[in-house]
Amino acid sequence: MNRSIRLATSALTACAALLLTACGGSDDDKDNGKIAGADTGTKKSAPSSPSATADGIDRPEIKLPADMKNTFEGRETGDAVKDAILADSKRRINAVDAALASGDLKHSAIAFYTTDRALIGLSEYAKRAIGKNISWTGTTRYFDRQVTVFSKTSAAVTYCADESRSNSKDRKTNKVTKVKTSPDSYVYYNTAVTKNKDGVWQTRDLSEDRGAQRCQP
Repeated sequence: MNRSIRLATSALTACAALLLTACGGSDDDKDNGKIAGADTGTKKSAPSSPSATADGIDRPEIKLPADMKNTFEGRETGDAVKDAILADSKRRINAVDAALASGDLKHSAIAFYTTDRALIGLSEYAKRAIGKNISWTGTTRYFDRQVTVFSKTSAAVTYCADESRSNSKDRKTNKVTKVKTSPDSYVYYNTAVTKNKDGVWQTRDLSEDRGAQRCQP
């Protein structure tokens, strides 16, 4: 999540050893908490005008404003499964940012691409930011994106984020507040993903290490 609007939430610190344990790989430990305006069902969480993609999945449309840009390095690995996982990881990131930009959590695509603890954490994060009219502007670069596949329905995705070219923005007034670049502008993310019955790779757990040495320039 962007440095200028990060809001503490315990749900995002789970699974420190994600890659070793395939955290959340079993359906037995799913959280039952629900977030208002963020239905956990894939079909129900989609906005009213989904569009079918090449994989035949009806996906919600995600639009970022012109002043908010995410760039993703390493989009294709040559492995169809890994590429699908990376594509849905990208969509999940964009879904959160689109909600922040629009101020509309209820009709966001967050619940389409997240589930379990990640859904709770990211929905609460977006809800708090929207409530304070906090968004961001600029460019965030995602790089060193790696996928580890555990099974047909379980995998982990790790990546770095470079937030050095993004700044805080008041969604109501459009006032931009410059954020000084520091080691904390670089973040390492460790996520667990699971493939649901509709074929969408949803993020189910997420942890971040802000200022991680491995992501520094």
